[in-house]
Amino acid sequence: MKKAFLQLHVSVFLAGFTGILGKLIHLQEGWLVWYRLLITSLTMWILYSLTGKLQKIAVKDMLKLAGIGLLAAIHWVTFYGSIKYANVSVALVCFSSVGFFTALVEPLLLKRSIRWSELLLGLMVLAGIFIIFHFDPRYKTGIILGVICAVLMAFVMIFIRQFVQRINPETLLTYQLSGGFLSLSAILPIYLYYVPADYAIPTLSDWGWLLILAWGCSVLAFRLSATALKTLSAFTVNLSFNLEPVYGILLAFAVYQENKYLGKWFFIGFALIAASLLIHVVMLMREERKILTHEPG
Repeated sequence: MKKAFLQLHVSVFLAGFTGILGKLIHLQEGWLVWYRLLITSLTMWILYSLTGKLQKIAVKDMLKLAGIGLLAAIHWVTFYGSIKYANVSVALVCFSSVGFFTALVEPLLLKRSIRWSELLLGLMVLAGIFIIFHFDPRYKTGIILGVICAVLMAFVMIFIRQFVQRINPETLLTYQLSGGFLSLSAILPIYLYYVPADYAIPTLSDWGWLLILAWGCSVLAFRLSATALKTLSAFTVNLSFNLEPVYGILLAFAVYQENKYLGKWFFIGFALIAASLLIHVVMLMREERKILTHEPG
């Protein structure tokens, strides 16, 4: 159990580190995501083919996963765009609104009742983002991109759930990322027409950080979380991943000293967001306790 917890928190930490790498890699956000998907999808095809973990799936499922991959690819483009137009902390604060958009969109798509507690907590997150947006105009473009990034991730999380019970995670992620790479390859020239890049070939340092991003923060983080899930409950994994924005922001403070450049309104907004996340954690813990209490001995 302790080993599983350690694996889980290392994977969450690695996921939180993606923001730092997004700033270290000087490629324009479109190219950054294109190279990340290229390296990650190729690695997964080789790794999971050799280990026999890739399932055969229907063409219809391949196409659906490719569509989800496109949404995920655009999510990453807007996430790294948010970092480059604002900073790591602002991008991660916006990313923390994923829960609100999931609580809002999921009932509409799946035709189930809205959980008002989650919606209210999500509104607290949005209020925190609005405070930062309204009182600190330097980051408006970055905040808009960050909120779009959160909306897209909410759709990805909702759509991917229809596959998790019948397709193993290795196959799921390999096809999703491959579909994202192919889709992004098709639309990248259009994106670059409107948002030109200074250069397209990574520098030596860019290659180094890209490999860490693809192998460490994607492939390794996924393997660790998937292994941990075999021992820990999905509840524990989901709860721990609420820490991803927090880890990322603390890393940005430590590595880039972003806390020195952020105004008081950022910290007021962030405090509101942190409070909503804390309340959500408490609610989830109470729900889990109720489930365990009512389980037959």
